Amino acid sequence: MRQTNPILYRRPRSVPVLVLVDMQQEYEIAGRPLALPRIGPALENCRRALGHARDSGIQVAYVRWIGAPLFQAGTRFARWIEGFEPLGCDMIFDRDRPSCYASPAFADVMERGSPPLVVAGFAGEAACLATAIDGYHRGQDVTFLCDASASHALDGIAAEDIHRSVSAVLRAFADVTDTQAWIDASAPFRTTASISRPTHAHD
Repeated sequence: MRQTNPILYRRPRSVPVLVLVDMQQEYEIAGRPLALPRIGPALENCRRALGHARDSGIQVAYVRWIGAPLFQAGTRFARWIEGFEPLGCDMIFDRDRPSCYASPAFADVMERGSPPLVVAGFAGEAACLATAIDGYHRGQDVTFLCDASASHALDGIAAEDIHRSVSAVLRAFADVTDTQAWIDASAPFRTTASISRPTHAHD
């Protein structure tokens, strides 16, 4: 059972939504067209972000490619990466273009509630970048977890250099931070059970 966190009722619009983008096997299976060879550290940080959201009662939204040539529904490569299967309380959105806002349902939910978005996932130079720019133009606050994402090499430029450049460009449209900094900053949304209380000595 997921525990309800009473802290989340106090300022509902200040409570973020963790948006996990394209946590699909296409990105981790060696030899696939979109495989990211050094995906491991980014995946680990995605796990940490997801674990924090679960522990805190922060809503999680999964957005995935469905229908594009490499993400045909029912194929192995469109399936969730192991450990990132959504729970019944999570939101799931499908789209066939880079921005998460290409899903009409995602756009409707996020624009209506206007929560701060915390974006992590793949790939940085496509879906994450497009989503942050779209969110900015819709007036939403967006945070990009740069170490919980990875980018592809492009035109002879190394993947690490592309990702560093994408993270720099994103600063024009979003807050760019790392996973641990976000976890620390969102500590007020921890469940009351996880907040330590001082012990009092007894006479």
